[in-house]
Amino acid sequence: MLMKVARLYDFNDIRIEEMPIPEVGPREALVKVKACGICSGDVTPWYIRKKAPIVLGHEPAGEIAAIGAEVTDFKVGDRVFVHHHAPCFTCKQCRKGCYSTCVTWKRTGLTPGGIAEYFLVSELNLRVDTLKLPDHVSFEDGVLIEPTACSVRSFKRAQIKGGERVLQIGLGIMGQLNVILAKHYGAQQIIGADLVESRCQMALTLGADSVINASKEDLREAVHRLTDGEMADIVIVGPPTPSVMKLGIECAGKGSTVVFFMGSAPGEKMEIEPYHLYFNEISLVCSYSCGPYDTRDALDLISRRIITADKLVTDRFSIEETQKAFNLMAQIGDTLKSIVVF
Repeated sequence: MLMKVARLYDFNDIRIEEMPIPEVGPREALVKVKACGICSGDVTPWYIRKKAPIVLGHEPAGEIAAIGAEVTDFKVGDRVFVHHHAPCFTCKQCRKGCYSTCVTWKRTGLTPGGIAEYFLVSELNLRVDTLKLPDHVSFEDGVLIEPTACSVRSFKRAQIKGGERVLQIGLGIMGQLNVILAKHYGAQQIIGADLVESRCQMALTLGADSVINASKEDLREAVHRLTDGEMADIVIVGPPTPSVMKLGIECAGKGSTVVFFMGSAPGEKMEIEPYHLYFNEISLVCSYSCGPYDTRDALDLISRRIITADKLVTDRFSIEETQKAFNLMAQIGDTLKSIVVF
């Protein structure tokens, strides 16, 4: 039997194709997709082009349609989220808790991808990071588990304890999630910054104390004013460009942590002043993706309705409209989260 998939050949070339439904091995499962998100990283041209051609989608939620003969923890009809990566738990990186740098983690994935009518879950992914959805968690809520888990990990990397001044630069879907979590984790002051006024206003509704439209005022001066000159204790930099990353460092106060939430393109460089970092004890950390403990924390947050699709999902499309969904996510505008529903 055949199924539909959305395969990307280039940034503006996504084709709806047919391919055979994967066969299920003895320790595997087949998931019928109900919804899948378009990731912010996937609409970064240099990042997605190096993977092409590829069936898009790694934020899926669906229903188990078939299981292998040796699968005992799941049954047909279970509503699930499946993380596209799974670590080995035995290598040096896993023992350090750095699951996203595990070689096995990087090699694993969904077959063929999440924006397909069905996908195959390997034995490792099924065992390590396939989570059953509570009845009150919708499939649309489920597509937020992976992005929420990435936000959860960024705050773990920042070692938030509560009482900090948090600056979130970039208020797309990930920035808005970070605003919600900063409030949940007890930040004293949350400042959001973006170039789009509607995104700034959205951040205020989700928990930001103040926002800065960086197209209208100088970000550093505004942060200085809003923090009485102390600057931010935690700066999360969303846009993956060296100029914005450098700006994030300049907005950081003494003893602060700057988190680079996304990676810049290969070969891009940033000029920084070690003197400033050293004598102000500013820590730079990077937060790449998430691991199995983060996805469980994310599901807990969603299950408790701290994060919900009705607040964050702005646009819904059929699989035939995947290119349109992709294009909307790539634009800097009112769209926060585009998802494909089945």
